[in-house]
Amino acid sequence: MQGFELGRDFLMGTATAALQIEGGDRNNNWYRWCELGKIKDGSHCLRANDHYNRVEEDIALMRAMHNDTYRLGLEWSRIEPAPGQWSREGLDHYRRELELLLDAGITPLVTLHHFSHPLWFEDMGGWENRRSPEIFRRYTRTVVENLGDLIRDWITINEPNVYAMGSFLTGEWPPGKKSIPAYFRVLRNMVLGHILAYREIHAVRSARNFPGPTRVGVANHIRVFDPEDNALARGAARRLDYLFHTIVVRGMAEGKLSFPLGTGGCPLGKGFYMDFFGLNYYSRDIVAFSWKNPGMLFARLKTDPELPKNDLGWDIYPEGLYRICKEYYAKYKVPIYITENGICDADDDQRPRYICDHLEQVARLRREGIPVERYYHWTLMDNFEWTEGESARFGLIHCNFETQERTLRNSARLYGEICKAKAVTPEMAAKYLGA
Repeated sequence: MQGFELGRDFLMGTATAALQIEGGDRNNNWYRWCELGKIKDGSHCLRANDHYNRVEEDIALMRAMHNDTYRLGLEWSRIEPAPGQWSREGLDHYRRELELLLDAGITPLVTLHHFSHPLWFEDMGGWENRRSPEIFRRYTRTVVENLGDLIRDWITINEPNVYAMGSFLTGEWPPGKKSIPAYFRVLRNMVLGHILAYREIHAVRSARNFPGPTRVGVANHIRVFDPEDNALARGAARRLDYLFHTIVVRGMAEGKLSFPLGTGGCPLGKGFYMDFFGLNYYSRDIVAFSWKNPGMLFARLKTDPELPKNDLGWDIYPEGLYRICKEYYAKYKVPIYITENGICDADDDQRPRYICDHLEQVARLRREGIPVERYYHWTLMDNFEWTEGESARFGLIHCNFETQERTLRNSARLYGEICKAKAVTPEMAAKYLGA
């Protein structure tokens, strides 16, 4: 690798989710899912990384890697443990964490909903309930009123399409429902919830004269769907792209409820509800046509035998990051934040090259004038990876879950050097990639 520059104005950091690292909370939907024995390796989110009690230690690790910014989640159940009841302890904890980040020179990007929420919300149907958008707006307002002076950058909802699919279509996530109509009801309510939250964040920060510009977006999970070379596969790929990507992104950006979320109108009014395009990118799929998969719109997803794979068997395809950024910048003309990009790699033998290859695509985009402004590596440290439990290791930092000892991997040292230099040099490539 010859090396490349990213630019001194490019912000780099790491990303986590509250449920996956904090531990100790018994009042959320994933706690119940773990109690039901739904985690593949038998682990439990109650342990996770004990981050709730180790905030200072983990921020010190971010500083050691020269992170400019950090994407963190707030655990809704710690803030609103019962409907309309607000926990001063929970709000104060997050205020302290945010202050520590700012004191360390690390800019927070805060996620309000990242797959987890209180049990009372789950028991009323969660995002399937037609009242959920307004309930989410109320939660958002309380957070912004109490923490908005410390937070300029916000993600309302993480990967709404992935959440709706796992929780209401495949049934692999809580509440374990399998219903195509429920999938679309949930996406509709999440679109409306995002719009209400977007407006609330801007309104409260403006009314309170909180410092700095307000930037609000969504962390969109976008995959590349490349069809096999036949008409049926191309049709299946187009349907998947429309129903997994387009209807969600269009709704959250433009307020437009396209079929089957709605009839094409804007029930909350026309507008533009995205200050940046957040992109979570991991892989691509080869789409084949299959009569046996009506629930997947007659599509069958395959991997490319010529591409390397991560520990979960996903294709490693860096060019997909370039393709998606080009496509969505052409549509929306807003800055792009890579809100997640990473690899499950317990041995850490693929992660250094994965980082360099994907950042090389970012450098290519920036040279072409596409305003990719930030990159958040997923993830800071090995964590509780949803139904995979503790077995799927995405961390730059190795975590011994028994002792909670954190150890910087080789990839973490490389990433720290890249964050500091805002470049990948030939010397780094030779040192870490053997190239």
